[in-house]
Amino acid sequence: MANATTASPAMMAAAASERIAPKRLFAFIIMVFGMFMSILDIQIVSASLSEIQAGLSASSSEVSWVQTAYLIAEVIAIPLSGFLSRAFGTRLLFAISAAGFTISSLLCGFATTIEEMILWRALQGFLGAGMIPTVFASAYTVFPRSKFHIVGPIIGLVATLAPTIGPTVGGYITDLMSWNWLFFINVVPGIVITLGVWALVDFDEPHFELLDRFDWWGLIFMAGFLGTLEYVLEEGPQYEWLQDTSVAICAAVGAISAIAFFWRVFTAAEPIVNLRTFSNRNFAVGCVLQFCIGIGLYGLTYIYPRYLAEVRGYSALMIGETLFVSGITMFLVAPLVGRLMVKLDMRYMIAFGLIVFAIGSYQMTWITRDFDFYELLVPQILRGIGMMFAMVPTNNIALGTLAPERVKNASGLFNLMRNLGGAVGLAVINTVLNDRTDLHITRLQERVTWGNATATETLTMLAQKFQGLGDASLMAMKQLSQIVHRQAAVMSFGDAFFALTLFYLGLSLLVTLLNKPASMTGGGDAH
Repeated sequence: MANATTASPAMMAAAASERIAPKRLFAFIIMVFGMFMSILDIQIVSASLSEIQAGLSASSSEVSWVQTAYLIAEVIAIPLSGFLSRAFGTRLLFAISAAGFTISSLLCGFATTIEEMILWRALQGFLGAGMIPTVFASAYTVFPRSKFHIVGPIIGLVATLAPTIGPTVGGYITDLMSWNWLFFINVVPGIVITLGVWALVDFDEPHFELLDRFDWWGLIFMAGFLGTLEYVLEEGPQYEWLQDTSVAICAAVGAISAIAFFWRVFTAAEPIVNLRTFSNRNFAVGCVLQFCIGIGLYGLTYIYPRYLAEVRGYSALMIGETLFVSGITMFLVAPLVGRLMVKLDMRYMIAFGLIVFAIGSYQMTWITRDFDFYELLVPQILRGIGMMFAMVPTNNIALGTLAPERVKNASGLFNLMRNLGGAVGLAVINTVLNDRTDLHITRLQERVTWGNATATETLTMLAQKFQGLGDASLMAMKQLSQIVHRQAAVMSFGDAFFALTLFYLGLSLLVTLLNKPASMTGGGDAH
């Protein structure tokens, strides 16, 4: 502050260059809306799969492919976006992504068979995926370093808020209109975003000559590796992993493709993704943190609705209204995180976020079948605070310290890690829930015997309730069995939350491996 009065012309010129041009900021905000639309689409559809299943007369195994096809296509396209962004330039790639996403959304809305829906969803995932890493890359290359504390929370908020409020939005849309509108709602914003980006974005120039050296083998190996990995993680838990033939075949194809992919990446003249970016310590540790944050982000967005649907019997709309607390918390905390990043060591902020997240999960380890909005209130607020404090500084440390020419490629890898973390998280949580439910059922059935006075009293009471409605004793036994199964399910949810608590407490120690990032306020060391 003391030097302010003696500011030199050079310092004043530097300060002027730090200003964000309004046109550039507006163009970036339009891109952020595109990213929001792309991430949100996964969750709003997941909340209404049963309605889509009924509308398309599909089986439960078929309708799960509405999500799986999207996720597989997206996970292949995200790392590819780094190369394509350099070849086409930000403006053309984003416009193609937004336009393709919009058209495939329209086709999804008009789908009349499950096969059509799966095809258009795969196309939607592949084309829309380019928007996500392109926004991250633009945030850390277009803006001066001194503004990262402003743009960082914007993209961090969108990346966390979109999955969190997805079930709420999906529930409202399906309740008020029909499942088709889950897709039609993308059309008008998609057109506006496409035209806005085409008219306003001028961040960089395309290098079409790169397309002459496009590594098709690298793409094939990467698609085989990531596509089968996503399939194995999605389908494995419900089919006993490698005991299922299709999962085992995909695992084998994935392993061979992975070896071929890594060989190709390190030997090709122009690799499809540049893994040498991982030689930057902060980026490598940041990717591990991002992977683990993805487990919590997508895992809890899955586990809370599943509890409310299976144990409490809530509709999609009621689940959305109950879970809206986390979204509001994230929205309110984002500006605070931005301000604190300028003043505090971001490594401590990440550790704080992970510990708060762990505390929120720990409070859910005491879960009972009576947990409702008010019991879930504090854990959800802590979840929202923890996620923002962990996610935004991690983005800044991982991408904000790289040289600008490395950011486009790095952004694809960084966002891939979050998605893979989500896929691994769901697979592990599903496996924990399935195995622990079976274990608790066995233990409870050992306790619920004729020698247990409480069990006998409950059975007698239930038999009296069903008197005159048929075989009262058989109906009472069925009801008691359902109570045991429900209690076992609730206990397994508690176990899953406890596992997440330990995981995030342990993860908070990982920040010690990060190098202290340079000050966010200094613009001169951006490169």
